[in-house]
Amino acid sequence: PSRAALQGLIVYAGFVLIFLFFAVMLWDRGFLSAQNLTNIVLQTAPATVLAVGLVFVLAAGEIDLSFGAAVALAAIVAAMVMRVYPWPVGVVAGMATGMAVGFVNGMIVAYARLPSFLVTLATMGVVAGIARELSNLQSIPVTSEPFIAIFGGGSLFGIPSLVLWTIAALVVGHIVFRETRFGAHVLATGDNPRAALVSGIRVARLRLSVLVVSGACAGLAGLLYSGRLQAARYTLGESDLMTVIAAVIVGGTALNGGRGTIPGALVGSLMMGMLSNGLILMGLSVSWQMIIKGLIVLAAVAVSLREPNR
Repeated sequence: PSRAALQGLIVYAGFVLIFLFFAVMLWDRGFLSAQNLTNIVLQTAPATVLAVGLVFVLAAGEIDLSFGAAVALAAIVAAMVMRVYPWPVGVVAGMATGMAVGFVNGMIVAYARLPSFLVTLATMGVVAGIARELSNLQSIPVTSEPFIAIFGGGSLFGIPSLVLWTIAALVVGHIVFRETRFGAHVLATGDNPRAALVSGIRVARLRLSVLVVSGACAGLAGLLYSGRLQAARYTLGESDLMTVIAAVIVGGTALNGGRGTIPGALVGSLMMGMLSNGLILMGLSVSWQMIIKGLIVLAAVAVSLREPNR
């Protein structure tokens, strides 16, 4: 089997092994209860949406470190707008905020030709600072019942709205990534940008586009967070950076481009959520949770990296 197929098997086998480990170790602490398993899915919903966007970015050979800050800013802008205008206007404002962050990142990366790592590292600080300034370090309540039902605690046919949004993001992301010309161009650019340029792919525009996609996913994640928590805070998304990058890489997307998988990102996200949940139930401190997650990221990067073609 190819290396990608082999890594896919390792991911799914690892997911099953981690699940069985916690199922055996924590059978008397409620790990296997329907409520706990549902909580894992609900808690990982925003991270899974972010992972969909990051698959496009990494597969194109770029990186986005600003999506966590964009989550907070999008949530805060949406909450502030909903204080004055109807909730659909707040939704549009939140999504537009996330996409605007992605657009700024993309313009600088694509046309100023600066490394996306440095650009998004800088904008992460700028966006986080704007979120703090706008909110004055205060939580902004979200009181719109329709918004909370659609983006937070509601359900349709018994399926929580958070799960429905996650499924929608995964389905759309997978179809675009695997079944459209855009997805093929993303992979071609990530695999060899010079060859992609020669073959007629507009590489600069594509780099801009994948960062806007990441920003749009950050905007949606911000809405999901604020809907579930019924408040927007400047800390939203802060802890997602390492979790989402780990989920995407563990799921089989190459860190240096040319390979990506949306289903793998879902498995990676659920694996990280399950890991956090299990470690908490085992009574491990936050410090140990961070150490274990960091080691997993390191191992995933070591497996992910391949010889670059450029």
